[in-house]
Amino acid sequence: MNSKLAGFLVASAALAGTPAQAQDLRLGYLPSSAGPFATLSRTNEIAAQIAIDEINAAGGIAGRKIRIISFDTAGKPDQAVVGLRKLAEDDKALAVIGPLSSAECRVVFPAGERIGIVAMSMASSAPKLAEPFTYGLRNTSDEGYMFQRVMKTLQEKKYPIATGSIAYATDDVISKTMGEAVLPGIMKQSGTEVKGAVTFQTQAFDLAAQASQLKALATDVIGVGSGPEPAIRLAQELRRQGVSGRLIAGSTVGDSELARRMGADGNGTVIPGTFYPGVSGKAQKFEEEFIKRVKAAGLERSAASQFDAATYDIVQFYAYAMKEAKVTGDAARLADERTAIRDTLRAMKGYPALEGPISFGKNGDALKPVYVLEMQDGRWNLIGTYPAGS
Repeated sequence: MNSKLAGFLVASAALAGTPAQAQDLRLGYLPSSAGPFATLSRTNEIAAQIAIDEINAAGGIAGRKIRIISFDTAGKPDQAVVGLRKLAEDDKALAVIGPLSSAECRVVFPAGERIGIVAMSMASSAPKLAEPFTYGLRNTSDEGYMFQRVMKTLQEKKYPIATGSIAYATDDVISKTMGEAVLPGIMKQSGTEVKGAVTFQTQAFDLAAQASQLKALATDVIGVGSGPEPAIRLAQELRRQGVSGRLIAGSTVGDSELARRMGADGNGTVIPGTFYPGVSGKAQKFEEEFIKRVKAAGLERSAASQFDAATYDIVQFYAYAMKEAKVTGDAARLADERTAIRDTLRAMKGYPALEGPISFGKNGDALKPVYVLEMQDGRWNLIGTYPAGS
């Protein structure tokens, strides 16, 4: 670990351990420093702090400042529940940012429902995961909803999609869901013949056998259900073996560094996203500040990801809800104020977020724009835009 990053983490830990002032309004945060999606989580807290700083600089919530208290889940569902309980019961957080993954949300949402505290994920996208709960929300869109727009864009662009195959990880909830339900189901709905599938473990280093099977299938498109790291290894091995099929995926691979890291091996890859900095001056300003802070922390990032933007927006949503509900942070009113935050968020319509106007559907997922992106020579190019709820 380099000295800059170590200093940043020490400072963050010290802040988290500082006793809250009476006027502070506390938000809990559940980052994931390990697991298949750790690379998507590692800069989210920087994005959250940008929002905190902006809100506090503008006067906070009725003169009270917001601060974050963190608990690292290490990507483990059981740790995520422990963290939620600590943040809710010991730290008296008004609401919780996160957790990141669908596996974590699967256990955190019912726990949050029992406690009566909102937990809002910035990345979980397994279908219908928040639907049974009133305090469980996701500033993400269902993977099926987003991947449908990928296939629609490919059709409109007249890209070859007559035949397809699937490659997915079996040891992660959302990756397996993508490989066994979302990708093949929507590809078939779009008229693509799915000729076969291969599987692997998230940590598998050698994907030569899977690439050979995909080469034998010789399909126009290859749907990938995994996190960013195995997707990179798969792309490298496919191109090494001369496989030219276009990679397509959901937002599970949506690391902002994916295009740079794949390079020419990823040419033609198409994925959906919910953040594109060129959409507004506000989004561009956020990305510039984000890159500045990431570099100061000693991290290597050339752009903000959709998960960074989603985390920033979660903090802004909570600030909006606290203002609308006239939250005080009074311990005697904690349960009522947590519920008021939930009710305000569920009634929120067209909030002007970084990602575009956002509301929450009855299923607890955000209704947000979808940007379809194509990789070319280490860069993402926008090839399709779908307004929220379209």
